[in-house]
Amino acid sequence: MQDDDHKLSLARPKFFVPSLYFAEGLPFTIVNSMSVLLFKTLGADNDFIGFFTSLLYIPWTFKLFWAPLVDFISTRRRWIISVQWILVCLSAGLSLAVFAPHKTYVLLGVFALMAFISATQDICIDGYYLDILNKTQQAFYIGVRNAAYKIAWLFGSGALVFVAGKISEHLHQNGTDNFIESGWSCAFASTAVVFLILAIFHSKVLPEPQISAHAVEDKAGSRNLFEAFPRVFMDFIDQPRIVVILLYVLIFRLGDALLLKMAQPFLIDDLSKGGLALSTSDVGLIYGTVGTFFLFIGGILGGWLISKLGLRKCILPFALLQNLALPLYWYLAAYKPAIFTVAAVNAFEQFSYGLGTAGYTVFLMSTVKPRYKAAHYAIVTAFMALGVMLPGMKSGALESIFGYANFFLLSFALSLPGIIVIPFLPVKDLEQRQAES
Repeated sequence: MQDDDHKLSLARPKFFVPSLYFAEGLPFTIVNSMSVLLFKTLGADNDFIGFFTSLLYIPWTFKLFWAPLVDFISTRRRWIISVQWILVCLSAGLSLAVFAPHKTYVLLGVFALMAFISATQDICIDGYYLDILNKTQQAFYIGVRNAAYKIAWLFGSGALVFVAGKISEHLHQNGTDNFIESGWSCAFASTAVVFLILAIFHSKVLPEPQISAHAVEDKAGSRNLFEAFPRVFMDFIDQPRIVVILLYVLIFRLGDALLLKMAQPFLIDDLSKGGLALSTSDVGLIYGTVGTFFLFIGGILGGWLISKLGLRKCILPFALLQNLALPLYWYLAAYKPAIFTVAAVNAFEQFSYGLGTAGYTVFLMSTVKPRYKAAHYAIVTAFMALGVMLPGMKSGALESIFGYANFFLLSFALSLPGIIVIPFLPVKDLEQRQAES
């Protein structure tokens, strides 16, 4: 019966892998994307937006220090459900915080709490994914999980932003005070409802994975986090070409990180400031319709190709396609085309992002050893978050210096070192270790 239950648990993820990674992607989107547009519509400048919203990456950068807690305390299933109930409360808090006196600082405080909870949820869900799927299924579902994660990003950046923009426009036409705050309040209240549905759903459907003998041994033998962390970290760095691995993880998203912070301010900034002067609802519509479709196609195709061809044949071409989106934003900034062209560029960006992220994520998972799955994945993704946070902090200042067109060219130039490192990665060794474990 136990073997039958384990087989069932491996078959079931096709039903809840998308919902788990949608739940993982949505709070990340709220903190790192919706916050950008919120502060922009409230009148903040790009320097403030780039610096302070990038500081919100800190929990993802330092999550490796509390990641062992997830492996040594309780179960990942219980962690997942618990943090999702907390996200319900924090989303409701955001819907009220937009009306608070000194709202900028109150909002930053709530976003910081959500960032901490979201980073903790990432540890739980990523470890759960590695527990519940075998190696073949992990590669196959990588497109599904990345697509679900990015759809959550587009749901927040697209559908919820569209809702915020349309409600604000309607209230403004009716002469309502605080029309901007009211639109965002409705959007954040909607996220609270979504998290409520996810928390209830996951409490009903998530199976409890079997605990490995290593995990039982480590839980019994470890008295506290101070004993656990050094052992976990040393086990992670004991692998081939670790310096090259960490260099790649840190710099691969350098150009993408700059674009990530300034793409949406660019779309809504006035023409006199070098932007495209789109409305908030137009930005939400572009991200939430065409972008969603092409991201889904790119993510699924990327995961399928890696499962068929292997990571070695896919990682470099996927990376090249992903970074080609950066000079296309230079074209938008230089020539100010019609909204149809903007949507087409966004579609290519999302499609190529789906491919590139599939290769990047499979590589990150290949650095994880079976003994400490959740903690190791938290360590490597923490380095990834550091590589996104640091350039993001300077993105607003760099845009102010160079202007949008030259800023996007700079982003493209800074993406090239991450591509150059790829041929030196020990992909073959890591794939062989994964196959043997």
